[in-house]
Amino acid sequence: MKALVYSDNVSVLQESLTYIRKMMDADGVTEAEGAGDVLNYGAGKIYSLKGDSFYDNISSAIRQIYENGSYDFIFLGSTTLGREIAGSLSASLGLQPMTELISFEPKDGKAVTRRFAHGGKTVVEEESGAKVLTLMPGIADPEPAEGASATEEVQLGDSKLSLVERIEKQATAVNLEKAEVIVCVGRGLGKKEGISEVEPLVKAVKGELAGSRPVCLDYQWLTEDRQVGLSGKKVKPKIYIALGVSGQIQHIAGMRDSKTVIAVNKDKDAPIFEEADYGIVGDLYQIVPKLVQALQS
Repeated sequence: MKALVYSDNVSVLQESLTYIRKMMDADGVTEAEGAGDVLNYGAGKIYSLKGDSFYDNISSAIRQIYENGSYDFIFLGSTTLGREIAGSLSASLGLQPMTELISFEPKDGKAVTRRFAHGGKTVVEEESGAKVLTLMPGIADPEPAEGASATEEVQLGDSKLSLVERIEKQATAVNLEKAEVIVCVGRGLGKKEGISEVEPLVKAVKGELAGSRPVCLDYQWLTEDRQVGLSGKKVKPKIYIALGVSGQIQHIAGMRDSKTVIAVNKDKDAPIFEEADYGIVGDLYQIVPKLVQALQS
């Protein structure tokens, strides 16, 4: 069996190739700027896409590569662009899609897959004839392989879209997916000024600060790139400290793979305690300073 694997995100492509190459041969596809960073992750060949890239001309290029090769599956990193391309490929090739996978196993030409369902509350295992599949970021730790991939440049065709203006997001240094310790604040923080009272704990544990959807999107106390949850980042740190996070299923879907979860909440019935390894019922503004003091001593 053989797979064609694409992502516009270099890290996600490294993870995906690491994961897939253990089950079958694989070739990779990505934009030219990132091609050099994925040459040592086990792909037989890396197709380097050149030109202005949009979902439609990338889809056309991947479709041509697929039709000219002998591929059994197409895998795409589950980024915003990856999901859009997956839909386009599924429709144009007439292939069944399966999205947001947390595991994949080939079985007699079919796909045995697992993914979150019902807002992350359950995991569904399915066997299907799906051939276009999106893999969740973080599906594997990237591991370089011996030897370098061959490369082939592919010139992208014309797109129905045109770039009118590019507005860059404010750059940040945060990378929640790679963080070993995360301190996440929720609605229970109560006020934006509370961020400064939590930061000493973040520093003491040498972690990254994150927030739930209300904190990042509704109240905008933290930037969007720090949101953990179904519509935010999916993380799996060694330690996840939840402060004032109620633990709704949409949030749990983003942090369920954390190794150790510590929760602080005034509500003893908060759903987060069902996921926590250690729980403290109380006011975070009283508990956080005590935790910092204990860590510093």
